[in-house]
Amino acid sequence: MGADAYYTSAANEYSNPHFAEIERLITGNAHRIGNPDDAVLDFSAGSGEVSRVLMQAGFDQVSGSDPYTWALYEKQVGKPCLKLSFSDVIQTGLPQHYKTIISSFALHLCPMEQLPALIWRLFEYAPLIVLITPHKRPELENIPGITLLWEDFTCTPRGKKVRMRAFSAFSYR
Repeated sequence: MGADAYYTSAANEYSNPHFAEIERLITGNAHRIGNPDDAVLDFSAGSGEVSRVLMQAGFDQVSGSDPYTWALYEKQVGKPCLKLSFSDVIQTGLPQHYKTIISSFALHLCPMEQLPALIWRLFEYAPLIVLITPHKRPELENIPGITLLWEDFTCTPRGKKVRMRAFSAFSYR
């Protein structure tokens, strides 16, 4: 079916089945993500799982962005959602700066030839990028100039790891 077709068809009902793992990772690492008054972007936000957990943890400047599920995000989170795709961000950037950008279960869908451009563009807007994934992809530390700062993981009931990995870039302004 492909990512575009799937997310277009599921845009009004999408729910990440790993919400419990996302919640454990964010709650356990909230102090590493930032302070409650820091601006955080939930990038490729789905139905807002990351945003909801951050808001429960006391973060009050949480924003979302998703070109497919933006309406569902707005309904679930109660905040506006940017409608930016990977290509949109590469071409035009983001409307503001953030302390942290978190992407959960999404950046592995970015075409490999676009990934470095997307990541470097995101680093223009935040000094910290955090990925939550069910695998190690994408391995941002393999992009020259990007450093893995820390990582954590939790396991699903079936024993599969869900990873949280944080990155910085030496050229951030």
